[in-house]
Amino acid sequence: MTDQPATSATSPAVPHAGKFYVIESSFHGGGKVPGIEIANRDRLWAPGWAVMLPPDGDPNQYPETPHLVQVPEKGGMPRDLEELAGIWIVSERARQVFESVDPEGFAFAACDFTLADGSSGPQYYLCGVVRTLDALDEEASRLRIILSDDYPKGKHYSLVGGANLVFKEHALGSAHVFRTPFSSNVFCDRPLHDAIKEAGLSGIWLIDAADY
Repeated sequence: MTDQPATSATSPAVPHAGKFYVIESSFHGGGKVPGIEIANRDRLWAPGWAVMLPPDGDPNQYPETPHLVQVPEKGGMPRDLEELAGIWIVSERARQVFESVDPEGFAFAACDFTLADGSSGPQYYLCGVVRTLDALDEEASRLRIILSDDYPKGKHYSLVGGANLVFKEHALGSAHVFRTPFSSNVFCDRPLHDAIKEAGLSGIWLIDAADY
């Protein structure tokens, strides 16, 4: 294994405040978590994987419909965006907002949802961001870049400790949401940020990528 020291870009970052954001599920506070579980998660695993993968746009990806169940003792009803085991769970209105801005950037898998009393709950979806773009300007950004064979592509972008990210806009084209090949973070641009804010979607934390 080759494990080189973590590196940081040293060039001063061009001010890009308010242009791109990191999208994360926000904390509930008070140690609470969403009051839901994916009842059949173990049966949704892809062959050869020990975890469930997020939707990738293939309508036959999962062998059965994902089944959410309400667990009141864990927490309240899900917000517009929750995260369980690294997978986003989003409401119908969140799906509509996401698709209205960037229909090619997301994939969804409709869920069955059983409430604690046995009745059917509102429509929710598993959600995956399916666009990956190598668009970070490493020279202009400030972040930890870890070079190690421990990562699938030999490199990892770490935002731990703060970061100032600059993206090559020509590499983004018309994309409003995307991942990079070297991190699990999801990024969006100002139009998607504004659509999320205008709709008042709950459970979404939008952090300026220029001042993470």
